[in-house]
Order: sequence, then structure tokens, then C-alpha cells
Amino acid sequence: MPDCIFCKIVRGELPSFKVYEDDKTFAFLDIHPVSTGHVLVIPKIHAANLFEISAEGWAQVQETVRKVSVALEKAVGADGVNIMMNNREHAGQVVDHAHVHLIPRFKGDGLKLWPHKEYKEGEAAVVAETIKAVL
Repeated sequence: MPDCIFCKIVRGELPSFKVYEDDKTFAFLDIHPVSTGHVLVIPKIHAANLFEISAEGWAQVQETVRKVSVALEKAVGADGVNIMMNNREHAGQVVDHAHVHLIPRFKGDGLKLWPHKEYKEGEAAVVAETIKAVL
């Protein structure tokens, strides 16, 4: 994709703080980090999101996520790492190129997870069956 900002980073047309690269994936620091060391992992071949990436491409990205997360936690002295991906605009995706966020977490950092809720009586069973039917 000629105008995709992440494709431009992969091609070397835009600068980045690269932390890892192999023949299929690329990992670099987020320019607006949630915490120090916040990394993005992307496939080199353009796919807009999880719904468009191939199974092989997804497996490659996830292996890079695993590898970089282990190094990241050690490198920045984190107490843990959140791994997350936003897919489509209404889920918070800003750049339309599949990317996984690796966010180092530190004890007492003040970051919160999203709020949780309870299923209504019988709702979980219906939702589970609906998902299984689509699979």
C-alpha cells in the first residue's frame, strides 16, 4: 500500500526506532507510547487488520510478539507486558495496517484495564452458541 504509514516505515521511507526485523515482520517503538518501551509489531506484507491477515502471517506476527515481549520486559525492567490489538475504527484502530501493541507495565504505573461486567442470566450460553455456530 503506497500511502500506508507502516508500509512506508517497512520500506525505509519514514524513520522509526526499529527494535527487531526478520523477513516477515517488523517491530518498532510507538511514537506515542503508553509507557517507556511501548513497541508495535507489524507484518511486512500489508493487511489492514486481524480480519485480513493470513493465518501464516498471523503466526509470524505472534512469534515476533512473543520474542520481543520477552526481550522487552528484561530490557526495560518491566513487571509485566500487556499485549493488545485494536481491529477496526470502533475498536480503537488508528492506522489501517495490522499491528500488535506491546506495552510494558510497572508496579504502581496507574494504568487501568477496561471495566468488566456480568452476563445476564442465560446470556453467556446464547452468546457461546452463536459464536460456535459461526465457527
